Amino acid sequence: MKRLGKWRLLPLLAVVALLAGCGEPFLSALQPAGEVAQIQYDLMVLSTAIMVGVIVVVAIIFILVMVRFRRKSEDEIPKQVEGSHTLEIIWTVIPILLLVVLAVPTVSATFKLADVSEMDQKAEEGESEALIVNVRANLYWWEFEYPNEEIVTSQDLIVPTGEKVYFNLKASDVKHSFWIPPVGGKMDTNTDNVNKFWLEFDQTKADEAGGIFYGKCAELCGPSHALMDFKVKALPRAEFDQWVADMQNVTEPVQAETATAQAGQEVFNNSCIGCHAVTPANTTPEQARMGPNLTDFGNRTLVAGILENNEENIKNWLKDPEEYKPGNKMTGKYNLSDEEIDAVTQYLMGLKVQE
Repeated sequence: MKRLGKWRLLPLLAVVALLAGCGEPFLSALQPAGEVAQIQYDLMVLSTAIMVGVIVVVAIIFILVMVRFRRKSEDEIPKQVEGSHTLEIIWTVIPILLLVVLAVPTVSATFKLADVSEMDQKAEEGESEALIVNVRANLYWWEFEYPNEEIVTSQDLIVPTGEKVYFNLKASDVKHSFWIPPVGGKMDTNTDNVNKFWLEFDQTKADEAGGIFYGKCAELCGPSHALMDFKVKALPRAEFDQWVADMQNVTEPVQAETATAQAGQEVFNNSCIGCHAVTPANTTPEQARMGPNLTDFGNRTLVAGILENNEENIKNWLKDPEEYKPGNKMTGKYNLSDEEIDAVTQYLMGLKVQE
């Protein structure tokens, strides 16, 4: 009965394994949403098929041997097959063939995914013909610079669909890892060197995900590592170009309209502007910014990458950022009254480049 009880657990384990493979299209690595993700997914399927195939074959042979060649008497000695060249060749050649089947597409994919030569191809103006995004990871937020477009933003990565987007990855403080699960595997962001790779975002898959993918930090970096999220807005090329144009048109900070927002802008200029820019121009190339760029804060889906962007959450974040992201560098850098927080909240909600 005890053995039977153990076997009863197998269906439950199978269901758990099946559910573990399910996920939302904006977050699941098992629902590829681009060329890179598809290549990596195909390799996972191939390697899994090979491993499962080996397990099945070995299990069948094991059961066959146990049933067919059971000792029928104590005096019977099974046929001795040690030193059989045929068997030794078989169980040597088969693993080699399996490794070759796995190695060929793996090596091919490795070289293809590592090819970032297009980043170095220059147009007549001296700029790269490819779309390049410089990603800088910070405790615990992300900055995205578009060098050819001369704009900087943070927390929301905006990309066009249907084409390669090239990334330069770097960290400001400790090692992080840049990962958009549905679109491609992770890559580390280091403080002492720049890693480069490319991704492609599929329009159909982006539509299925609601136009937004979730990005994560995949390297333990501190107490708020699990909260170091960002969002990826995948847009058709025309909409992406419009977003770029709207960002480039912001040459001066947006002026608040209501009296409360104007008071908030004054507080912001006195207490926050030293860390947070509200124009997208990159005034300090190759240097880390102290805090996220807030030019289009009002257009973002989330506050600090984790809270829904609404008035209540903005106020809660400003009152006590440590409660939501332990170890963040914003805690203790300012002292605002509730009235000032209300005013700054109204100002931040008005920072929009698109309606």
